[in-house]
Amino acid sequence: QVQLVESGGGLVQPGGSLRLSCAASGYIFSIFGMDWYRQAPGKQRQLVAGITSGGSANYVDFVKGRFTISRDNAKNTVYLQMNSLKPEDTAVYYCYCNAWGTSYWGQGTQVTVSS
Repeated sequence: QVQLVESGGGLVQPGGSLRLSCAASGYIFSIFGMDWYRQAPGKQRQLVAGITSGGSANYVDFVKGRFTISRDNAKNTVYLQMNSLKPEDTAVYYCYCNAWGTSYWGQGTQVTVSS
């Protein structure tokens, strides 16, 4: 059974940093790409960043230069390093994987950027 478990969220001041983690289990983590999404209150879930099985990363424009996605296949974990956080980054952050044509989501971790 595929499971994705996020951690690392919290309350941070504007300009601060957080590192999110997503621990995967139940499938061959290393052969699939992984994505991070976020959903703010009253808004649709949106893609933030993705990383291929080979480690190539891509980002949406509003996080480029501030966020970094990475993966550790030995630990079956994908990370999202978030720097220079802004109040508009406040959202629940989810990791996502499509494995064998099936979508899997974690339970989400809350990130709140506020002074």
